[in-house]
Amino acid sequence: MIWKPNVTVAAVIEQDGKFLLVEEQTPQGILFNQPAGHLEANESLLAAVARETLEESAYEFEPQHLIGIYRWHAPSSDTTYLRFAFSGLILAYHAERTLDEGIVRAVWMTPEEIRTNQARHRSPLILRCVKDYLAGKRYPLEIITHYD
Repeated sequence: MIWKPNVTVAAVIEQDGKFLLVEEQTPQGILFNQPAGHLEANESLLAAVARETLEESAYEFEPQHLIGIYRWHAPSSDTTYLRFAFSGLILAYHAERTLDEGIVRAVWMTPEEIRTNQARHRSPLILRCVKDYLAGKRYPLEIITHYD
C-alpha cells in the first residue's frame, strides 16, 4: 500500500491588523480555517491558493510569498495533510459571489481573537501560520517550481 499525504494550500491574509478566516461546516461542527483547500490535478500551488481563496471568501488573492510548508496528521480522520501557506494581496472583493458549499461566512479576526477561538479551529495550523507570518517568515515564490 502506498501512502500519500493530502496536499493543501492556505491563504494567510492580513489587512489592518486582522486576518481573513472562514467559518465552515465540518464533521466536528462549524469551525474556523484560513481560506484553504486541496490542490487539484494539473493545478499549480499558486493557482490553487488563489482559486480556493476566491471560492471560500469571495476575495481575489494574489500570492506574493510562501510562509511555510506544514505537515499535520489529523487524528479524527487519520489523514495527513501537507499544507503550503501563502501570504499576499487582496485584489478585489466580490460581495455578490456565492461561497463554496459548507462555507458559512468569511470573517476578519485579530491575532488575539484567533488565539481565544482555538477550540473552534479546524487544525492547529491556523494559529501556527499566523504566528509564522507575524514572525516575518516570507520566502520568495521562486522557491516553487511547477512543470507543466
